[in-house]
Amino acid sequence: MCLILFRFRPQTAEPLLVAANRDEFHQRASAEAQFWDDEPHILAGKDLVAGGTWLGCSRQGRFAALTNFTQGEPATFPKSRGELVHGFLSGRQSVKDYALSIKGDQYAGFNLLLFDGARLLYTTNVCPPDQPRSRLLPAGDYGLSNAELGATWPKCVDGARRLGEFADSKCDNIEFINLLKDQAQPDDQRLPDRGRSVEAERHLSSFFICDSNYGTRASTVVRMGREQIFFAEQTYLADGVVGSMAEFDFAVEVFNTSAQN
Repeated sequence: MCLILFRFRPQTAEPLLVAANRDEFHQRASAEAQFWDDEPHILAGKDLVAGGTWLGCSRQGRFAALTNFTQGEPATFPKSRGELVHGFLSGRQSVKDYALSIKGDQYAGFNLLLFDGARLLYTTNVCPPDQPRSRLLPAGDYGLSNAELGATWPKCVDGARRLGEFADSKCDNIEFINLLKDQAQPDDQRLPDRGRSVEAERHLSSFFICDSNYGTRASTVVRMGREQIFFAEQTYLADGVVGSMAEFDFAVEVFNTSAQN
């Protein structure tokens, strides 16, 4: 039940603001956010089981993040969804071209956000045949979890509204981390109906999920400016025990023409 709250204002000095929680089984091995040794232009955590990452940015001003799309019983697919974020951050394709290159049937259900410094695109491999798989997003405040963008889940609707309020108040970055810690649960009548018990949906409905087995592993705030990028990650252990905090603040660079795609 990951959650990505984001504000897109393409005409401003800071086009993209992101506040996101990564929810995962605590036993799944992963590395904390850092610049990768083998690809030092990429800043992201790393999945040590299947490779790739769930959210990251590059020194060149690119950003990508994904959530899993909840679809009944899990199935096995040839590729890991974490490759999708890594592939965009390591390359130079436009958001549209990259989305078109994705072979969606190779992956379990996903939602993917792609930002190239100017345009923000949403793409998914779970949508009705009469609807577009990808679309460029207009300016706005958004919430994305484990259903389609625009789903009226409380954590998405309330999260987008509260992110906007926080951004409008020009609060400091730690306040966005505090927002992501909220464990308040909505009224039962607002919970999504996905064939699970009310108790299960209630447990997964808060921004922050506190549990010994599956819960929030990291809260991340990313501010993608035209000239400067700020990235902060607060990690958590089982039962919501606070882990480590890392902050990165660096200038956007142009692509080196000798760099590999």
